[in-house]
Amino acid sequence: MQKQNDHEMFMKEALEEAKKAYEKGEVPIGAVVVHNNEIIARGHNLRETVGHPLTHAEMIAIHRASGHFESFRLEDCTLYVTLEPCVMCSGAIIMSRLSHIVFGAYDRKGGTVRSLLELLDEPRFNHRPKVTESVMEEECSRLLKDFFKDLRRKKAQGGKHEL
Repeated sequence: MQKQNDHEMFMKEALEEAKKAYEKGEVPIGAVVVHNNEIIARGHNLRETVGHPLTHAEMIAIHRASGHFESFRLEDCTLYVTLEPCVMCSGAIIMSRLSHIVFGAYDRKGGTVRSLLELLDEPRFNHRPKVTESVMEEECSRLLKDFFKDLRRKKAQGGKHEL
């Protein structure tokens, strides 16, 4: 069982991943997968960089964690992510059988863990992970707000999408 201090420690690591995305001009979302209190995989958004819609932070981290175990089953692992997952990432969480998901900020426009839907609580799925929400919510939200503020400023100055 993870303690709140552990949740904050690992969410800080996910925030570091999100900052890497920010530096690349990507929406700053970061994720880490933890097993036995150790980070086994990391990921941050790369959709603009790679030009591929599946390269969300969660998808990258889950893919790398599966490689670590050479299995899709991540049953004893926790995913920490700075923003509430979308429908695609929620599906990957269910299919990879992650035991626990911890997210920071809510995504009122696309989140499917608590905001728009509650997919991870759906009883018809064969797997339902534990969910811990709002860990370091303010810090996670602030990074996203800063990114979009910078992006709007850049666009107003006639710049490209990249920051």
